[in-house]
Amino acid sequence: MLDELKEEGIVNKVGGRFKLSTLIQKRMVALNTGARPLVEMRTTDKMAIVLEEILQDKIYLDNSGEVRARGAGPSDAARRAMLTDISDVGGGDD
Repeated sequence: MLDELKEEGIVNKVGGRFKLSTLIQKRMVALNTGARPLVEMRTTDKMAIVLEEILQDKIYLDNSGEVRARGAGPSDAARRAMLTDISDVGGGDD
């Protein structure tokens, strides 16, 4: 699983190491707060799930740094719901 992080391909796919780190962190928060995986895997290892979502081009960081799902169509609304808005988590005004 962590071998994927050593490859330059995944780094280049998301636009650099900083973006990769940010994407992984934000998606892990979403999964830990109840978002559903966008890939089917026989594991509960959230890091493996996030890496596979990236490798399959299921998620990316938009220009504002938010995690977004790729693709359009009937399942697009479901994908957006699965990503959850991280700003809604916690409920406090910081």
